[in-house]
Parts: sequence; C-alpha cells; structure tokens
Amino acid sequence: MDIKGKIIQKLELQSGTSKAGNAWKKQEYVLETLDSYPRKVKFDFFGDRADQFPLEVGDIITLSYDIDSREFNGRWYTDIRGYKAVKEDPNAVAAAPAPYAPAGEPAPAPAPGAPAPAPAPGVDTFDQPGASDDLPF
Repeated sequence: MDIKGKIIQKLELQSGTSKAGNAWKKQEYVLETLDSYPRKVKFDFFGDRADQFPLEVGDIITLSYDIDSREFNGRWYTDIRGYKAVKEDPNAVAAAPAPYAPAGEPAPAPAPGAPAPAPAPGVDTFDQPGASDDLPF
C-alpha cells in the first residue's frame, strides 16, 4: 500500500541485539497526509532500510508500507512497516491544486434574448432550460 505525506517528526533511533545475537535497529517517523483533513501516521523502517531511506522533518514522500499485527500477553499491537520511500519535490506539491479546491468565479449570465451557449461535449443537458429530449412526459 502507498500513502503520500510530509514527515513532521523523526523519532529516536532504536537498536539492540536479538536473543539469537543479531544486531537490529529501527527508525520511526510520523507522517502527516496532504489531504483536506490531514491524518498522522507513525511508521518505521527496520534493519537495513533504516539506513537505506534516511528521511528528515519536512520531506514530502510517498511511502510504500505493509501493516502487521501481533498478539502479546492478550493484547494486540499493529505496526506500519515501511519498505520504500520516494522523496517528492516540495515545489511540485505546493503548485499542485487541492483535490477539492473551490471553482473560480461563476460564468456571467447571458444577455436577455441571447441564445444559450452549446454544452461541452459529454455534458448532460437534461436539467438545462430549453433542452429537449425524446421522452413523452
């Protein structure tokens, strides 16, 4: 799965040694989506990926991730584990229009007695005044 957003927090690097004697490390981040109603998502890179994808606060990224849940002592824990991060150009995101941006100024009303403009191709005309259809009612 993929999610796009801005890194708003970089948490402290965690590391240690497993019971088998293998070294491990985990880098956690908090990402805020760029939606109209932003959501915050905490995710991590584990092992070599912690070094492979160095991120900083303010980076705009597209994160590819997996979700994993596990049970411990009768409680369930869910992790969002990143496996790839692609940094975006911050200028391109700022220039992109918002998904639900309000439309510009409404078109001026036609002069009285002027013919109505032709609709754009592919636009339904059933609710426009003076539009005719083949229905008998």
